[in-house]
Amino acid sequence: MVTGELKNKIDALWDIFAAGGIVNPLDVIEQITYLMFIRDLDDADNIRAKESSMLDLPYKSIFADEVEIGERKVNGQQLKWSVFHDYPAGQMYSVMQEMVFPFIKNLHGDKNSAYSKYMDDAIFKIPTPLMLSKVVDSLDGIYELMSKDESKDVRGDTYEYMLGKIASAGRNGQFRTPRHIIRMMVELMQPKPEDVICDPACGTSGFLVTASEYLKEKHKEDIFFSKKNKEHYMNSMFYGYDMDRTMLRIGAMNMMTHGIENPSIEYRDSLSDQNIDKDKYSLILANPPFKGSLDYDIVSTDLLKVCKTKKTELLFLALFLRMLKVGGRCACIVPDGVLFGSSKAHQAIRKSLIEDNRLEAVISMPSGVFKPYAGVSTGILIFTKTGHGGTDKVWFYDMQADGFSLDDKRAEVSENDIPDIIERFKNLDKEESRERTEKSFFLPKDEIAKNGYDLSINKYKKVEYIPVEYPPTSELLAELKDLQAEISKGLNELEKLLKDEP
Repeated sequence: MVTGELKNKIDALWDIFAAGGIVNPLDVIEQITYLMFIRDLDDADNIRAKESSMLDLPYKSIFADEVEIGERKVNGQQLKWSVFHDYPAGQMYSVMQEMVFPFIKNLHGDKNSAYSKYMDDAIFKIPTPLMLSKVVDSLDGIYELMSKDESKDVRGDTYEYMLGKIASAGRNGQFRTPRHIIRMMVELMQPKPEDVICDPACGTSGFLVTASEYLKEKHKEDIFFSKKNKEHYMNSMFYGYDMDRTMLRIGAMNMMTHGIENPSIEYRDSLSDQNIDKDKYSLILANPPFKGSLDYDIVSTDLLKVCKTKKTELLFLALFLRMLKVGGRCACIVPDGVLFGSSKAHQAIRKSLIEDNRLEAVISMPSGVFKPYAGVSTGILIFTKTGHGGTDKVWFYDMQADGFSLDDKRAEVSENDIPDIIERFKNLDKEESRERTEKSFFLPKDEIAKNGYDLSINKYKKVEYIPVEYPPTSELLAELKDLQAEISKGLNELEKLLKDEP
């Protein structure tokens, strides 16, 4: 959540664009994203060079030697943000317009790659050298401020706040899933070096980036010391689909900045027949948009066979089951209605998860998690595709705090259930004896089935009532009389004082 000085700096950056005549919010976001990407390329290149040196691996900087820009060659060093941001405004503008921007547009050699496809129509729209100079200085200030707290996701927090400026952001579902919720879901799923990971509604690729960072932290040697694993990590591990080209462009740049050379980020309506993926992925991480109802004509017939409905939140669950290979796992965010809706379609998809596959966990989240963009209550479903059942019991957790206030301000607070959720999920054998009055507990499949496959935790959680003993009525009346006597005495004294006044 962006607050305080950072919020003021981003607002000031936004004002620079408005003063320069760029007022379309998506145009502003795109231009800022390009510049952040250019700056991040410099930082990421330096980090990768250091990591390669520490691991004794070969690495050639993308800025090394001469770089081809069109038909000419230029010194790669002057394309680095740390070099050109000190140039006079006119020279900086020329370098950016004639060298740096063409360089990032053609950065990926494979013209069929996701990056090349979505950067092909990218346009540098900053109109004057003075405006560019102001924007670069402003971004440097933002990065300097954010560097003071390494736990912050500069790009993610900035996107989140900027997208909040778009009036239609909440309606279109284009708001970012909070970083700490994404990280929790990745920690729960524990991606492995051999996984093939997909987000069918990827937006800015937050889930994919976080999964890649987790793999770097937990499996660095397994990935980077194995030619096969490294090749898989760079080129065939990560897949993302979206219907917004701006989001795809941002997502592709986001992935490349985080060291993924060739992610498969594609323009695709995941719910339509153009998505033919089946039995392909070993892990799906997603928070798909819930736009309400779709026309049957544009929904894949395969999905309608599983769940005949127009509701996107149900269709996406059917899609995840189709896209996963047998043994594949999924962690996805759903609106609360999915958990307890009574329609045939609601019950059918829940029954499929429980009877035909293995539903492992339902984590109920408080309604404030997505504020200020939306106040809807949500939950996280964790399941494994088996095709032949396997659900004996389901683990439920009632999350009441996520480390931030549950109002529009989303200020940091001490109450946070996330570490407890991760700890308990990784040690489910210790959960067997928990009572239904606690934050987490197991429920047998048969009981869930008898209740129409209702997955709302409130259906099963027991409230522990602690008896409170009150004094007898006679004592309360005596206390009231004493209080009344004191009040009368005070009023009499006040009245005497007023009469004695000259």
